[in-house]
Amino acid sequence: MTMSARVSQSAFDGSRLRVILLLDLYEGAQEQFLDAYEHMRNKVASVPGHISDQLCQSIENPSQWLITSEWESALPFLAWVNSEEHIEIVRPMHSCVRDTRSMRYSVLRETHPDQPLTAEVARASLQKAARVGTGVTRHAITFTVKPGSESKVVDILANYEAPEARINDTTRLHRTSLFMHGNRVVRAVEVEGDLLATLCHVAAQPQVQAVEEAINPYLEQDRDLSDSDSARVFFTRAALPAMQHVAAGRPEPDHLRRHMLYYPAVAGRGLELARFLARQDEAAANDPDSPVYASTVFQRDDIVTRMIDVTGELDLDPLSALGVKGPGRAAELERLLDGAAIGVEGSLDSERTLHRLLAHADMVPVTDRTSAHS
Repeated sequence: MTMSARVSQSAFDGSRLRVILLLDLYEGAQEQFLDAYEHMRNKVASVPGHISDQLCQSIENPSQWLITSEWESALPFLAWVNSEEHIEIVRPMHSCVRDTRSMRYSVLRETHPDQPLTAEVARASLQKAARVGTGVTRHAITFTVKPGSESKVVDILANYEAPEARINDTTRLHRTSLFMHGNRVVRAVEVEGDLLATLCHVAAQPQVQAVEEAINPYLEQDRDLSDSDSARVFFTRAALPAMQHVAAGRPEPDHLRRHMLYYPAVAGRGLELARFLARQDEAAANDPDSPVYASTVFQRDDIVTRMIDVTGELDLDPLSALGVKGPGRAAELERLLDGAAIGVEGSLDSERTLHRLLAHADMVPVTDRTSAHS
């Protein structure tokens, strides 16, 4: 799939993926770590889409290690890294590691041996062109709260002092947006620079710690953020990967309204639905009349959400707002969407049904905070 230059984040271009994991081990933990790595290596070797991996040790500092892995594309890696099997397989490593950092790159260029056929095949799996953007990336998590506790959770999440946005000279938190749909919460952040540094900084803020502690009794998934393993499992399960971000090729309007739309997919069709919405948003980016200026599609399993920045009111152009403008697009969405899950039944050929779907899909905004430095 060839991406437009307007796409700055994407898991859909089909290029090979290189994953880099930097680790700093505790003193005396090397043998335990090597045993854990061997167990993980044997398991991941059979995961569909996995090509290879390497374990490397620093020639300067023996406590510093590097794991690199190569994947056919981002999609099988994301499916693996967010799976319950992955959580269990990597658990033994955590007690060995003092610090870790994960980075993910699609392969754009490479030097290859003079083997024409092999080189041609290799080039076919490279990222086709460099993506461009502002350096600000979008990330999200999602979790559910106990039914009946929604109003209490909204009060907690909407009323706290924002953390300091500037983390260091190169990293800052630009924006935090929270939404709810029924008992599901989605929190999206915009980060310039190092995501991990931002998350660690925010998690250390007393006001944020108080909020996280306050919502703990209402969560459907138990967690203890004071326990590193419990926190790691919770946030791994809550991760809602950004599958694509696209922005229009026109000057950003002075006033944009942010919405998060919730698209529960037919069982087993979440990735297909996310890909469909991503293609639609990429095509719409070149439409000067589209009310959607920017869109980010997030997906995990059969949970698909789409955060959009729009001009005007959503219901003035429900097809564009839903990301289904064009012949046959509404029918395609209807095929992939579990309309009953959000209380919408009937053909999307009906304008009334479209408006009803848009009303149900539009998540309730809880808070939307933009840094003064943005």
